[in-house]
Amino acid sequence: MLLLAACGSNNEGATDTLAQAQQQGYITVGFANEKPYAYKNESGELTGEAVEIARIILKRLEIDELRGELTEFTSLIAGLQAERFDLITAGMFIKQDRCEAVLFADPEYSIGEGLAVKNGNPLGLTSYQSIAEHADAKVAVMAGAVEVDYLKASGIPENRMLIVPDQDAAISALQSGRADAMTMTGPALQSRLEAANDSTLERVMDFEQPTVDGESIRGYGATAFRFGDEAFQAAYNAELNKMKESGELLEILSQFGFTEQELPQDTTAAQLCKA
Repeated sequence: MLLLAACGSNNEGATDTLAQAQQQGYITVGFANEKPYAYKNESGELTGEAVEIARIILKRLEIDELRGELTEFTSLIAGLQAERFDLITAGMFIKQDRCEAVLFADPEYSIGEGLAVKNGNPLGLTSYQSIAEHADAKVAVMAGAVEVDYLKASGIPENRMLIVPDQDAAISALQSGRADAMTMTGPALQSRLEAANDSTLERVMDFEQPTVDGESIRGYGATAFRFGDEAFQAAYNAELNKMKESGELLEILSQFGFTEQELPQDTTAAQLCKA
């Protein structure tokens, strides 16, 4: 009886998170300290795509103040469950094991691989597979990056991979012609191209995401709540969907190096958790 009462009390508290935050006028949000999702800028202010999206949605839910806390990524779910945070976000992909621990909102963005080539894409490279099929094409990739495995799985031999130490070296390899393409995650690629500001380079906007063992490598990032906060999740999703439909979501994401390729489209948390 005592156990049931305790469980009932905990669930009741969880379902009131939104109402409580509206009443007190603030909410505590846990963010992973990782660019471009959440970080402190040069002025010491908390920003990032996850911060700005959450701030707008919470204001529209009549919660005026977002009290953000930067923490280690591995501490996010534990902090949410321990009620240190009321919700968590920033670089949190929707995955099966996490679906069993938290309640995800619909995704705000998707992250896949990106490919950059010389302006005009002279070799017509639109996928890792097309690089593999072009006998002379070389691709620059960072040492130790997961993309090395993706390239191997796509049939690209090691002698056509130019292994470089960092992102700047990948840009240099493409500029100098030592590589015909360079690859890294989409937002990272976009960030490096913008920093290079080189009109002789371009991103392949119709790039086809690779599959490994029959599965897409694309990940979907979202905000997460405690179980019992379904009303909060639904309200959050409603505002997020309005932002998607109006184009406001892309406007915010684009400030942090994301493009149309990183939009989640119509993918939902329910679909990803079920999959």
